[in-house]
This record gives sequence, C-alpha cells and structure tokens, in this order.
Amino acid sequence: MACRLSASSSYTVVIIPLRTSLYSQEALRFYLWIKRMKDLEKEKDALWSGLEILEKGRLWYIQRLAENRALRCVESRNGSGIHHKRPAEASSCLPTHIQRVNGSLGSIMSEPNVSSNPCLSDPLADSDLRWQNTVLTQKVSEKNRQISVLEMKKEFLMEELEDLQAC
Repeated sequence: MACRLSASSSYTVVIIPLRTSLYSQEALRFYLWIKRMKDLEKEKDALWSGLEILEKGRLWYIQRLAENRALRCVESRNGSGIHHKRPAEASSCLPTHIQRVNGSLGSIMSEPNVSSNPCLSDPLADSDLRWQNTVLTQKVSEKNRQISVLEMKKEFLMEELEDLQAC
C-alpha cells in the first residue's frame, strides 16, 4: 500500500511511557487511541487531497463551460454544422466521462455516513482484535519458554537422581 504525502503534511511521533504493563487495559486503550488518531490523520490527508482535485476539477469545468459557450456562439453566428475547434470523436466521449464523474461525486456526497462503507467497517474492532491476538501470542510464547525451562530442569534432576542411585 503506497501513500503519497504532500509537502504540507507533517507527522509527529509521540512516545509515552506507560506506568503499567504493556499488556494492560491502559496500554490497550492508549494503543487504540493512537490508532484512531492515525486513521483520522489519514482521512484528513485524503480529504485535503480530494479538495485539491476538486478545485482543479472546478477550474477545468469552468474552462470547458467557457469553451462550450464560445463554440455555441460561433456556431450560432456561422449557422453551419462545421466544428471549428474540436474533432467530433473527442467531443462525443467527453459528456459520457463527465456524467460518470458527476455520478461518482454525487454518490459519495449523498452517503449519510461514510462509516457505512464496507471497506471502512469498524477499524477499531479490527485493531482491537489484532492487539488482543498479539498479546495472546506473546503470552503463549512466554508459557512455552517456561515449559522449556521446566523440562530442562526436570531432565537435569532426573540425571542427578540416576547418578545418586548409581552410587
């Protein structure tokens, strides 16, 4: 996944020591809060980027409207069906593309709640599950390490017992 950062974007890294365990509820809440702040920052960047594109699009629409108006004025004066500036093929595809863009923008703006979008479905729940999975995996690893240490101690004690019985 690639991210494009504009020159005006700035990010701050904050490291806050926790007074309790890394696996505590406080740590989990802090992690989820940081994750939410990061998601909001990404959303803000995407919105600013979209606003820039919309502004360029607005200027493009205004330019096309002026060209259209000028062409209609020339056509009405000449009264001929000859196209002076644009070839027929290029101008015939343009309305289809414009209608597609208008429809996409309209559907985005008419959504009552962006979070109803399935690709954005509850990122907090997802990150919560990932965090819990990480914590559980680390606990299992620690228990496995403890089991290994106990097995080594058992083996050492068994050898010691055999040595004592042999004497």
